[in-house]
Amino acid sequence: MRVCMHAAAIAAAAFVLHVTVAPVTAEELTIESVFPAAFTQAVSLKRQEYTAAVQPKLTSAFLQAYVDRQQELKSFSGFDVPAMAPELTEEVLLGYIARKQNRALDAIEAADFSDGPSLTAAVLTDYAHDGFVPTTKRVKLAEGERLCLAQAIYHEARGESRAGQLAVANVIINRAMSKKYPSTICGVVFQNADKGRFKCQFTFACDGRSDLGRERTAWNRSLNLADEAFYEFQRGQRPGVVPNSVLFYHTTAVAPKWSHTFNRVAAIGSHVFYATN
Repeated sequence: MRVCMHAAAIAAAAFVLHVTVAPVTAEELTIESVFPAAFTQAVSLKRQEYTAAVQPKLTSAFLQAYVDRQQELKSFSGFDVPAMAPELTEEVLLGYIARKQNRALDAIEAADFSDGPSLTAAVLTDYAHDGFVPTTKRVKLAEGERLCLAQAIYHEARGESRAGQLAVANVIINRAMSKKYPSTICGVVFQNADKGRFKCQFTFACDGRSDLGRERTAWNRSLNLADEAFYEFQRGQRPGVVPNSVLFYHTTAVAPKWSHTFNRVAAIGSHVFYATN
């Protein structure tokens, strides 16, 4: 009897477990159980009435009211209390300068204009008429000057040491700063290049070959040294590797006739440098 009751209890428990964990089959799913029911006509009407009541119609009067409100917000002046505008006095200006570092003012203060002309309307007019060059044009000219200097360093001394390459750049800058040669780097480097093959001051400038460097490492080095030397030139200075009077040089592989008419100053690498008497 006990065995029968125990077996019946186990069967009942198994049936309950099966009903609890058994998955729902596809046949037991219906469309109504997956998707929400559609709105009824009454619900749709209620939604339309609510939208019409909350959101006003876009009319000319409504737009004008919006514009007027925006204008009021812009003209709000802090409860109609005007802000006190401080008078621009020397004390106020000095206080501002003291609180904020201004390198431009420091440079102006440190500049020495004792030997220069007074800054008058006439001086400014003359400068605008004769000496003014737009910034974009200045940048383009500077890039061209650096390129000409890099080409000369590369073709004349790319196998030399840093001192040897800067010495060549030094001679070119010396010529540009003298009154005997063109006043620009490109003018010096390509002087007489238009007169025919091998009639220019520097052979590479009129040998019919490309003036750009083909050896990447040497060319990049020439560009960097040209930047350095041209920076000195822009400041009215020179690399300082050879004296300012040095205007000529040649390689040790040749002995030009003119070398006996000038003073030999230095020999750096494979170049000998000469100054005028």
